[in-house]
Amino acid sequence: MDVKTLCLAVLSRGEASGYEIRKEVADGIFNVFSDAGYGSIYPALSKLTDEGLVTLRELEQEKRPDKKIYRITPTGRLALLEALRQKPAPDKFRSDFMLIMVFAHLLPARDIDQLVTDRISQLRGELENCERGLQGELAPGERFICMYGAAVYKASIDFLEDNRHEALRVALMAERKAG
Repeated sequence: MDVKTLCLAVLSRGEASGYEIRKEVADGIFNVFSDAGYGSIYPALSKLTDEGLVTLRELEQEKRPDKKIYRITPTGRLALLEALRQKPAPDKFRSDFMLIMVFAHLLPARDIDQLVTDRISQLRGELENCERGLQGELAPGERFICMYGAAVYKASIDFLEDNRHEALRVALMAERKAG
């Protein structure tokens, strides 16, 4: 999905400032869909406003610049629904961890072991967040996404725990050849 659609999706849940949209994209339910930053959110909001898909009102604040609040219009809701009806692009998986693991044979085994340990710890934290999220009030689609996320995190943890020896074996063999 493009950033304009992402903004419409966030605004479909209620009015928000650009900062609040960014926070929802970075930390909220939308964080698994995109990594849009302010540099793409604000131009998207400007275009959406120009196209009549969102409205903008400025809220006066003391000792601060006016806060810009965006709200989706009925036309914006239709545009969001049309975008949601489009066939999705294939998922893109980007991971610094995976890049490092491609070159595990170049690193000391202890570094690889620590990397895998840290990754499992991070995944467990994400799994706990999903499980906590499932305890609260969620729309059916949000519940599905939390359950899906929990399954992915659990499968990743299981894979790393069951196969870390493979990465360590490769690194140890490279150390022996170098030594």
